[in-house]
Amino acid sequence: MLQQSTPFVPAWDSADTDVEAWSVKEELASAIQYTAPLLVPWGVQVPAKLRPIVESDASTSYDEAVDVLNGGAEAIAVRPDSGLMEALGADVVSERVLVVLRDGEELSAEVQPAGLLVEGERIPSSDSLKRYVRRMNTSVSGRGVYVRAPVASLDDVRAIAAHGATAIIGTSQLALEQPSAGQLDYVEAWMCTMTSDRADGLLPTLVVSDTCSAALGLVYSSAESVRASLKTGSAHYQSRKRGLWHKGATSGATQRVVQLRLDCDQDALEFRVEQHMGDVSVGFCHLTDRASCFGNLQGLAKLEHTLRARKQSAPPGSYTARLFSDATLLSAKIREEAQELIDARDREHVAFEAADLLYFALARCISADVGLADIERSLDAKSKKVSRRKGDAKPAYMPKNEPLDASAPIRLPVHRLSETSASQQIELLRRPAIRTTQVMDRVRPILAAVKERGDEAVLSFTAQLDRVQLDSTVRLPPFQTEADKQTMDARTREAIDVAYANVRSFHEAQKAPAKTTPSKHAAWAPGEDVMEVTTMPGVVCTRFPRAIESVGLYVPGGSAVLPSTSLMLGVPAQVAGCKTIVLATPPRSDGSIAPEVLYVADKIQATCIVCAGGAQAVGAMAYGTQSVPKVDKIVGPGNQYVTAAKMLVQNEVDALVSIDMPAGPSEVLVVADMSAEPVFVASDLLSQAEHGPDSQVVLVGIDLDDAKLRAIEDEVDKQARALPRVDVVRQAIDKSVTMLVQTREEAMAWSNRYAPEHLILHTTDPEALVPLVQHAGSVFVGAWSPESCGDYASGTNHTLPTYGFARQYGGVSTSTFQKYITAQTLEADGLRHLGPHVVALAECEGLEAHANAVRVRLQQLAP
Repeated sequence: MLQQSTPFVPAWDSADTDVEAWSVKEELASAIQYTAPLLVPWGVQVPAKLRPIVESDASTSYDEAVDVLNGGAEAIAVRPDSGLMEALGADVVSERVLVVLRDGEELSAEVQPAGLLVEGERIPSSDSLKRYVRRMNTSVSGRGVYVRAPVASLDDVRAIAAHGATAIIGTSQLALEQPSAGQLDYVEAWMCTMTSDRADGLLPTLVVSDTCSAALGLVYSSAESVRASLKTGSAHYQSRKRGLWHKGATSGATQRVVQLRLDCDQDALEFRVEQHMGDVSVGFCHLTDRASCFGNLQGLAKLEHTLRARKQSAPPGSYTARLFSDATLLSAKIREEAQELIDARDREHVAFEAADLLYFALARCISADVGLADIERSLDAKSKKVSRRKGDAKPAYMPKNEPLDASAPIRLPVHRLSETSASQQIELLRRPAIRTTQVMDRVRPILAAVKERGDEAVLSFTAQLDRVQLDSTVRLPPFQTEADKQTMDARTREAIDVAYANVRSFHEAQKAPAKTTPSKHAAWAPGEDVMEVTTMPGVVCTRFPRAIESVGLYVPGGSAVLPSTSLMLGVPAQVAGCKTIVLATPPRSDGSIAPEVLYVADKIQATCIVCAGGAQAVGAMAYGTQSVPKVDKIVGPGNQYVTAAKMLVQNEVDALVSIDMPAGPSEVLVVADMSAEPVFVASDLLSQAEHGPDSQVVLVGIDLDDAKLRAIEDEVDKQARALPRVDVVRQAIDKSVTMLVQTREEAMAWSNRYAPEHLILHTTDPEALVPLVQHAGSVFVGAWSPESCGDYASGTNHTLPTYGFARQYGGVSTSTFQKYITAQTLEADGLRHLGPHVVALAECEGLEAHANAVRVRLQQLAP
């Protein structure tokens, strides 16, 4: 919308209508370009650098008016009785139309234009001006009242401005320097309403970059410095010590003037400039390595500055040099990052992928000598278009496949082991790719910020990524308020209580009880089993557990409600005896935590709840902050950013923190033979497929005939269609597989190669298959053991290794939160028998001090 900003608007009043006529007024045209729009009659051609307000006439058609506005005109001036008002529509009128009125005319209250152009034989009276200004609510809305009447002096300009209106002055009446009789000095007229609270009359001036409007510095201006800037197109300011100051004249860091603006109170200026680099200085600031007096540039402005510098001086063979020299590589990276942005789902992922795409897109622009200022001007030009395209994508970018047929069966792709080559088997065993390196690159700066700034960084990332403004990082017990207790229904509370009891019972049983006959060293771990072995006479070795002192539990959250994960992590930590239990979970959109999670946090006696998710929560627990206790181990599932953060802090020596295991998408492998119930098999497969599009489900069929396989497939299709997340299920099933084998041994061999998170046995005598299981997170034995029970309440833990890591890891258990210490006690006779062998081994390895520690004792024992 055209905003009132200057005390006058120049108007072309020459009889010439050709753009060439401007050549004789080049200086004045430049001054207008930098400072104000220009009112021109219909049919006058103006240089492209000017911002015209075009006055329509009786012959102006709707299409012509639209073409003018689409071409970039600031506004079009029309009579209220013109058919253009109705044709253009209320939205365009309110943003881009000035209504022309004769002094004394009124405008219908229903019409809300961008401004009024009031004309008369003389300047309207004070009452008339006030009425028009009130009509437009100019002092609040900025919608201007422009007065076209004879203006003889600067006092006339000030008088009009004093009522909140803007004078219109013909270009023939304006001169940039040495005005003749009857002319006004352009700079004096432009600045005549400005006031300064300084004794020297100088005006505070904010200098901003044409790139992203980044503030470069604060200086002062005078009429003299403004005039020099308008004449030369190079920024001049008024130094309080040195007088007129041509910025960069000695350093080379000059500034091309783009636009000058007055602030709304008429007591400060803004210089919008294109900053050039000097011979030594990188920008505006006298500190040679700073582009701005307020510090270094940030965000996109910083990226452009860096890319321009790299384009000039990137080391040969560097990645940046390749991007600028290899158009094919750069094009491929733009397409790759665009697709990754399309595929991104969670907020953090979308932000990071968008940043990557912007990096490569800007590299492409810089390679063509196009900067952010050029892009912003293009956006501004597009925003002025009043005719809109439908906006369909080009055919080449539309999906070529037909819309999914809702009647098409949802089935797992089928393969027979006997007909599958070794290379095909490897591909079928492969999980969807996880871009670990790229994700870690995005997580590192988040961890570094949390490590350096603590709570401030955690709260900042929560606001930025989760769009939640919190006052505090942690909540302290008791966690459930009375309102939370009222929110939870009794059925859910009872279910959590049952699950808690079962999980606690199973995890307490994992602690080996103290021996009925206490050993000599039982006091070393009261209530625990102290393993004691006499390895040779007089040599006793022992092993005993200790709880990990401080642990962090990561519970995914936000829109999800996951009290089950809180139980699966919190109960074994509680049973193990961990002194500090920190539970981290992302807050909901209103900043709250699900009352079910709060209820579990109270039951497991958590020390505090960190109201944050993602890498920032992992960093807070790993390093500790002003309010978050530092932990010794971090446990729990999460998305790829949580997993990457856990892996990074684990490998950082200073962090001194361990983790449970890496994590990937959920998965299940079901082994079924002819005895399997198709309804059960299908339900177990779908229970994991609904987790997400990257989840995998595998059916291993043992000697299934066509009818049994079809029955299972039909049930998968039938049950999937009844699920609310059927679209997600379709995607997951497409990445899944049915493998048909002949024997039970082949089935278990395939399962072990896959190493599933969940293994379900739907066979005759399923217990007999358990001895063949080598690699699995958790096994569900028999038709009456659905995976869902293990997920929630049977007692086993649902935090399990995925992505094939069941080959190396087990699921979370009580021992996850414990460590084992060994001890040895040697009596004198024991050392006499063992010592010589130790000396021999130490001498063999060349470690003389080791050998000597035994020798001196043996010498004491010598008769």
